[in-house]
Amino acid sequence: MTVTLTALEIRALLLDIEGTTTPAEFVYQVLFPYARAHAAEYLARHQDSADCREAVALLRKEHDAVSPAHVLEYVFSLMDRDKKSPGLKALQGLIWQDGYRSGELRGQVYPDVVPAFERWRARGLDIYIYSSGSVLAQRLLFGSTEAGDLTKFLSGYFDTAVGPKKSPDSYRAIAARMHVPPQEILFVSDVDQELDAARTSGMRTALCVRESGDGLPGSTSHPVIRGLAEILS
Repeated sequence: MTVTLTALEIRALLLDIEGTTTPAEFVYQVLFPYARAHAAEYLARHQDSADCREAVALLRKEHDAVSPAHVLEYVFSLMDRDKKSPGLKALQGLIWQDGYRSGELRGQVYPDVVPAFERWRARGLDIYIYSSGSVLAQRLLFGSTEAGDLTKFLSGYFDTAVGPKKSPDSYRAIAARMHVPPQEILFVSDVDQELDAARTSGMRTALCVRESGDGLPGSTSHPVIRGLAEILS
């Protein structure tokens, strides 16, 4: 189906990343393995830098038993459990920053992302990102895509420092920071529970189901779209 922004009186869009703007495979098969493969080298090379020390301090704050000699072991254990750790996210963002700067990493977005961004911005709509990945990781991804630097289209970024993605309070806080009433914001995600929380806050919602082989969810109460091309101005 399609979602028409004018009919809903939408002033701003809030987008998830995985499965919405970017293939989940890029995160799980490219970014996460890259961070794991380069973690030891990064910690050894940047141990005296302020950013690295801050990330390590966050990790040790999360788990008091972590000694400087066991930080890497703790990092790997967090990765193995896919924990949403602020310290891990900070460290991963720094490792990815080196990768993007060297050209080893390039951000990936679906083909319909740039046309959608151009269409929405031409209408004067603001576009924001809300992801479990750190704000730094979000900026790096959108700043280095094969389609160019897409940060010029984006008005702001939110990560879980604002709150969990399945909590209505997080979306209320985001709307307040955007200075837009919740009912004038469209949140797009591929996770039904996140959309439930956003709708409870008053936001409009759309469930993005990208994979053509997937059947449409039978139990969702949110409008279902197959991509950003189905969000019409």
